[in-house]
Amino acid sequence: MARRNSSPNVSINRQSNGTSSHREADFDIQQELARLQEIIYESFHIPVSRWTIIDEDKVLEQLEFIGTKIPEAIKKALRVLEQEQEILANAEAYAQRIIQQAQQEAEEILDESGIVQRAQHEADQIRQQVQAECEAIQAQTMAEIEQQRQLANGEMQQLYQKSLAEAQQIQDGADEYADAVLTRLEQELGEMLGVVRNGRQQLYNHSAQRQTNTPGKQVSGGKKKRS
Repeated sequence: MARRNSSPNVSINRQSNGTSSHREADFDIQQELARLQEIIYESFHIPVSRWTIIDEDKVLEQLEFIGTKIPEAIKKALRVLEQEQEILANAEAYAQRIIQQAQQEAEEILDESGIVQRAQHEADQIRQQVQAECEAIQAQTMAEIEQQRQLANGEMQQLYQKSLAEAQQIQDGADEYADAVLTRLEQELGEMLGVVRNGRQQLYNHSAQRQTNTPGKQVSGGKKKRS
């Protein structure tokens, strides 16, 4: 497979010594795209041309690896969301404990005159404050979840479009290279066919000339014998 030789001025984060298990453990979309570019740029360049021979198997293998690891990246994002939800649940449980503690303290001083209403008021204030804090934490968590979801969707869309563009570019390069080779071969075959036709025409002319000269010599010899 061949493609046009692009300018290698793109910054590539290379980790050529990492094993496949390490790549699976620390999958990074940008890093794997950089690896795909590295495979293309390190391919054999045809001298005195703008063409590069690309190992199709390596390119397809890298694209397949990226495609299989995208769902894992999504799962990782979901695990982060689950952790945030767990934190939110813990915060709500903590708030409930505070409320219960406040209620218990209020119940303990019910027998004290003049303090019951004050304790109830403080408990209500604590409950409202805790509820407001929980709502703020929940709103912030939901905003972060939505932001991460949009970011993941954007990265997936960019990866998909970039993969399609790379595949189309590689296919176009291969088609152009094949067309150029076939065009050159057609020209060379046309020239060889012209040479063959000229050679056959010369053979035909020589043969016709010999056939024309031979009968005249035989007639001339016969006349001399009769005289």
